Parts: sequence; structure tokens; C-alpha cells
Amino acid sequence: MVPEKLTFTPLARRQIEADFSGGHITSDAGLLLLREVDQQHGLTHRLAAALQDPRTPERVRHKLDTMVRQRVFGVAAGYEDLNDHEALRFDQALQTAVGQDNDLAGKSTLCRMEQRADRQAVVKAHELLWHHFIEQHDKPPKEIVLDFDGTDIPVHGEQPGKFFNGYYDHHCYFPLYVFCGRHLLVSYLRTSNRSDSRHSWAILALLVRFIRQYWPETRIV
Repeated sequence: MVPEKLTFTPLARRQIEADFSGGHITSDAGLLLLREVDQQHGLTHRLAAALQDPRTPERVRHKLDTMVRQRVFGVAAGYEDLNDHEALRFDQALQTAVGQDNDLAGKSTLCRMEQRADRQAVVKAHELLWHHFIEQHDKPPKEIVLDFDGTDIPVHGEQPGKFFNGYYDHHCYFPLYVFCGRHLLVSYLRTSNRSDSRHSWAILALLVRFIRQYWPETRIV
């Protein structure tokens, strides 16, 4: 029988022990901080409300609200691949952050949730970011700068829509991001075989129209 604690020769007044009675250990404890932030702002709950859930309620094991939080928190912790959730679903730190004390959804369930998101859901998700951006200001600013930036996301498999980009010299996607200061307003996935300005004018028009509803006098650069 292995003892729960081993005592070694002390160093001066310092006791040295090996303790084997520790509980569940995680390298993703930062998720607990993210949980507190999300509870304060309610972003994942508001995002789930913008998505459609056609499942029969009495047959639902994993609620949409919980799955959205699981997926968002997983990406925030660096687990972008849905396959990671085959192991993550049993991680007690992620379970605690999500607010569930048993197994979370697997990769197939999460994949079906993402596949149900249509164009309208994407627009609503972005409007949520825009509303949150407005809420962070006590009064309209005199001027804001919208920073449009395209950047590459390398792909290494046979993902649909991948293309070789001569500038970046690899196969990639070429998403468009829009920031205002430290606030992310748009994250729009694009293929890399089009110009870096693709759809930026339409997105700018949507953004300006939305912001003008709340800040009609603000100068937008």
C-alpha cells in the first residue's frame, strides 16, 4: 500500500514532504476567472439566446446555454479543435466553469450545434458584441476608430475552403477582424483566395448604421 505522505530530511526549519492525497489537478484554472467575468456580463447566455435549438426539450441532455459556454470557454483555453472535447468533457475545471457537475457534451453534439448556426445567427451574435461595446461606455465618445484587419489562419488538413495564399506562403483562411480599441466588434471568416477588402464595405455599413442609433454625434474614423 502506497502511503499518502512521505517525509524527507528537513532543510533547517523547512519540512519537506511528498503528499499523494491531492485531488483533481488542472492546468486550466484560468477558466474559473473567465466564469466570473461571464457571469457578470452574461455574454454566453445572451449568445445562446440568439441561436436556434430545434431539439425536443424532453430529450435534451445538454442544454444549449451550457454547450455554448463549453465551446466558448474551450476556445478561450486554447482548445480550438472539437476533438479536444472528447477528453475535456470530463475535466472538472471546465465542468465547474460551465456550471455543470457531470459529463459535458461530446464533439459530435457540439458539432451539430455549430452546424445549425445560419447567417442570421451570425448576424445576431455580432449584434451582441456591438450591444456589449455600447454598454461599456457611460456616455458617447467624441470619436472612435474602427480598425479593419485581415490576417491569416494556417490550415494543415483538408478543411473545406482552404486555399494557398502567395503573400503568406501557406494554405490558410483569411478572416476579417474589426476592433475599436480593445473591443472586438467583428470576426468574419473568409477564404484566402479573395482580396483582403472583401465584404469590408458591407460590414462597415452595418456597423455604422448600428452605432449611429446610439451615438448620432460621434465621429467615426
